[in-house]
Amino acid sequence: MTTLDLVHLRAVLHPIDAPPPGPGWNHHDLVDLLPDKPLREAAVLVGLVDRTEGWHVLLTRRTDALRHHAGQVSFPGGRIEADDADAIAAALRESFEEIGLVETQAAPVGFLDPLCTITGFRVSPVVAIVDPEFVPRPDPGEVAEVFEVPLDYVLDPRNLRALDIASIAGRPVPDGRPRKVLEFVDRGNPGQRIWGATASILFNLRERIATSAS
Repeated sequence: MTTLDLVHLRAVLHPIDAPPPGPGWNHHDLVDLLPDKPLREAAVLVGLVDRTEGWHVLLTRRTDALRHHAGQVSFPGGRIEADDADAIAAALRESFEEIGLVETQAAPVGFLDPLCTITGFRVSPVVAIVDPEFVPRPDPGEVAEVFEVPLDYVLDPRNLRALDIASIAGRPVPDGRPRKVLEFVDRGNPGQRIWGATASILFNLRERIATSAS
């Protein structure tokens, strides 16, 4: 069982009052796939729940009727709107709208590295401690299910693999450059396919924790 106290967690993250700059740690892999315009800012909430049996990560599965990312596993979050004070405010607002998480039940503790997506977003992952008493109230128009996976499962390198892909979002891989997408294997999780941007954010969390422990 992973031991992760609040002091350790803050130490492995970017400070909550100093969001990390830059286009995204994966920008060099996607640079020739990104739109020819500035990346739009988005934020997600990486919720950690301290259970009796150990830490868990809060995730959602999007509804099958959505126009984008239908049925995919994701973190609560979305675009940073003009009236959001910052990425933290956006992540908390989206979490309330999508799964009913009120601000008093989530304590932000830091940032992971930003991630860029082929859909043209620069995503800021906000890590927060979620009250174990939180009861999800998913918006049926957006979220089909809210579930948790053990942090130990996320941190075990045997559970993550890189898949070779020939196309991205329906487009052939440019210049034949080899591309990979991360995916967690279906071992010990609730049967959900965790891949793509969500898997990349969890990989980043794993790397920051593992590097600090080495």
